[in-house]
Amino acid sequence: MRRRGIGLLASLVFLGLGFAQTLTLWTTEEQPKRMAIQRQIAAKFEAKTGIKVKVVPVTENQLAERITAAYAAGQLPDLVFHPIDYTVGWADQGILDTEAATEVIRELGEGTFARGALELATYKGNYTAVPTDGWTQLLLYRKDLFKAHSLAEPKTFPAILAGIEALHDPPKFYGFVAATDPSQVYFQQVFEHIALANGVRLVDAAGNITLNTPQMVDTLKFYKKLAKASPPGNLYWKQSRELYMAGKAAQIIWSPFILDELAGLRNSVPVTAFKDPTTDKLAKETGFVARLVGPYNPKGASYAQISYIGITSDADTAAAKQFVKFLLTDAYLDWLSMAPEGKFPVRRGTAAEPNRFIDGWSKLKIGVDRKRALGEIYPPEVVKKILAGLEVADRWGFKAGYGALVAKLYGEKVIPKIVRRYIDGELTAEQAAAEMQRAVEALK
Repeated sequence: MRRRGIGLLASLVFLGLGFAQTLTLWTTEEQPKRMAIQRQIAAKFEAKTGIKVKVVPVTENQLAERITAAYAAGQLPDLVFHPIDYTVGWADQGILDTEAATEVIRELGEGTFARGALELATYKGNYTAVPTDGWTQLLLYRKDLFKAHSLAEPKTFPAILAGIEALHDPPKFYGFVAATDPSQVYFQQVFEHIALANGVRLVDAAGNITLNTPQMVDTLKFYKKLAKASPPGNLYWKQSRELYMAGKAAQIIWSPFILDELAGLRNSVPVTAFKDPTTDKLAKETGFVARLVGPYNPKGASYAQISYIGITSDADTAAAKQFVKFLLTDAYLDWLSMAPEGKFPVRRGTAAEPNRFIDGWSKLKIGVDRKRALGEIYPPEVVKKILAGLEVADRWGFKAGYGALVAKLYGEKVIPKIVRRYIDGELTAEQAAAEMQRAVEALK
């Protein structure tokens, strides 16, 4: 590869002149505390190997533009930390060295990584980049109330509806709080989560849009039942969290960033269901479902946001590989400690210690105004359930290389607008599915 050859030649020249070898890492983890942790990791790597790592913060909404410009100039960083949104597209453009990433994953052990995180980064028989961390949407439910009514865990569509039927008692208590505000990205996220669980795909293997399907019609009908069990008005993440924290909702879908709030560790989001706003009682009474199963998809799925570290085509490949392996082994718990509630370990452990990083992650502290270890609040079986979604982690379009189309969907919010019209009775489920198909085809 021409770019790899240039990077190797430059490294040899520097070493020959007696200069220390230096890698450049671009990262979107630019908050001061997170930058400090990353620089500590770089210092540990340098102490171990003699190779310096320059950590450069990049604002996420500027990352794509800056990478494109750097690629055109032949001045890419050696390493780039980035979300799933970019990884397949960058591999297709030649920005990422997929061979190097694949070598790292295989040397670390493919079986030590969450399967879903690897599948999302599959590209022409290789992996685009190495997964570092991620999170999956969670269905939260009142475990105590489900048990009191002898209800099954709401991991399937029928079980969710059974929970609604047994517990819905408006306006005192709602069986579900669904996203219904079409102006909010949260609506798209929640709907996509449920659609994935029911086997709805955005595109097929040939790149055709596949939304006008029986799976989508069934998903729409199910979602309307969730909306009917919710309070009136335009709802998004704020109302779903407030109602659940107040003890007025049986089920919601939220990101794992709610884990510390459930335990009363954040003053700005008090637990208002009980007299003590700092109690962890609600956390203890909450059950979690990461793998949601619809009638058209018995395997189930979970909406995921996965982050990766890519080795670029301009990199000093050998040194970059060495750093990524160090990051995912010696420094992995340091990396996850930046935000444990939102940085799930996509690498479970090592061949010798299969649960090393899961166990270490559960000991990391979460919270803002008060801090406690995850494992102090949530027992091992709950931690296992929370992580289970990474095995079936999925997103519309990314596996097929249509991340740019997904970005347009989130920007235009065409799906939530159509779903809302269906909920309001302006369209039938069949008409809504057909309209989605036409709208997304127009964006492609």
